Order: sequence, then structure tokens, then C-alpha cells
Amino acid sequence: MTVVTTVPKPQARRSILDALVDGWRNVVVLTRRNVVHIAREPFSLSDATVQPILFTLLFVCVFGSAVPLAGTGGYKEFALAGMILLNLTTSAAGTAVGLSSDLNTGVIDRFQTLPMWRAAVLVGRSISDVLQATLCASIVVLTGLAIGWRAQTSPLSVVGGLAVALCFAYSLSWGCACLGLATRDPESAQGMGLLITFPLAGISNAIVPTQGLHPAWLRAIADWNPVSVVTSACRELFGNPNPSFTIKIWPMEHPVWAALAWSVALMAVFAPLGAHLYRRRTIE
Repeated sequence: MTVVTTVPKPQARRSILDALVDGWRNVVVLTRRNVVHIAREPFSLSDATVQPILFTLLFVCVFGSAVPLAGTGGYKEFALAGMILLNLTTSAAGTAVGLSSDLNTGVIDRFQTLPMWRAAVLVGRSISDVLQATLCASIVVLTGLAIGWRAQTSPLSVVGGLAVALCFAYSLSWGCACLGLATRDPESAQGMGLLITFPLAGISNAIVPTQGLHPAWLRAIADWNPVSVVTSACRELFGNPNPSFTIKIWPMEHPVWAALAWSVALMAVFAPLGAHLYRRRTIE
């Protein structure tokens, strides 16, 4: 009598697991490559180290006595969340420049010849950028503490506010990655990046409350601006003055949920678009 024993074949499952592990290793290697590149060119990190200090001191000193916040606290408390978002937004253009530089120097062509996950280039770039954003936000907070800013909530709530800001910075980096893939050289990527990020950061409640903006259509843009929403979320979680809370629109009345919704929406649009642009750019 012959007994036939059926043994499950987990080869397919192992191959999927191996692919995931290999993809993660590719991402780690490329993230480390970007970090090492920054370490060898420390001046490229100035927008995440020197700029946050200058912006925080400049805006607090210049606008501190010119922006009255009657009954809501001092300008330092109001401004710090705005300085975090201002610096994170304007420095996001570096993603476009770095990716465009890699495309033009032929580094990505060499990556294409290796047996690696193609999307690891974009994911590795986005992770290294959010690490840079974490450094940037930390320096703003330390500068704020040095000049007298204080949060009025628990440390866990402060960490939550920084996490919301970094989540937005991560999603914004994918948008800037698309910009770097759509332009033909780093100079164009930098110019277009600043052309988009500076108005995005400037037409917001980061520096001044939006209630005094005129005309009305400009105020509406500022109130719905994702930078305004995330800034309001950080102020709420820090326990700092948040005049925008009195504006009767959903994003300002529920800034934390609105900030997370903006981040998810940006990722849902720009991550697939970035993958499409990367495929199109690398097969030309």
C-alpha cells in the first residue's frame, strides 16, 4: 500500500516575503546613501540647520512687537508652530533639487542596471528627507525654548504636534519629488520648487492671523491652505494661541483631523504620480 503525503509548498509565500525584505534593504541602502551624501556636503543641510534659527529669531524679533494678540498670549507662543511649518515647507524644495541632480548626473542610470526595487530610489529619498525635516523641526523647537517659548500641554501632546507636522512634510516631499522628475535640471527644479513653496508658506497663518487679510478671496485661500491647517493643528496640540480656531470653517474648527486628511490626500495623489513620472523618466 502506497501512502502519498501532501506537503504544503510555501515557496510562493517565501518569495513574496523575500521580495519585501529585499525591497526594504534597497530602501535602507539608498536612504543611507542620501544621508552620507549630506554628511559629505554639510552646507547642503543649511536649510535644515541654519535657516530655522535665522527664521525663528528674525520673525519673532521683527513681528513680535507689530502683531497684537490681545488675550491670546505672546507672539513667541503664536509664532513657533508657524516657524516649524514655514521651514519645513520652504526646505521641501530640496527634494526636487536632489532628485533632479541624481537624474542628471547618471546615478539613477547606474541604479537601473542593478537587481533592485525600482521604487526604492523614491522611497529612500522621501525617508532621508523626513529625517532632515525632523532635524529642522527639532532646531526650531530648541531655538524657541532658548528665546522663551513654552508649550502648555503634556510632552506627549507636543510630540503629537511634531508628528503631525512631519507627516505633512513627508507627503509634501512626494509632491516635490514629482516636481524634480518633471523638470530637466536642478536649477529649474529649485526655481519651480521655491515658486510653489514660498507662496504656500506665506499665504497662511504661519506668521500672522488670517482674519486681517484682504481681499476676502485671499483670506479664503489662506484659511484652506494646508500649511494653515497643519500650523493650527500644531498650535492646538502645543496649547499655544490659535486665533484661527474662531474661523467658522471645518478645517479651522478641527485642525488635527484636517491636517491628517491633507497629508493622506497629498500622499494619495503624489505617490502614484511620482512612481509614474519615475518610470517614464527612466525609460526615455
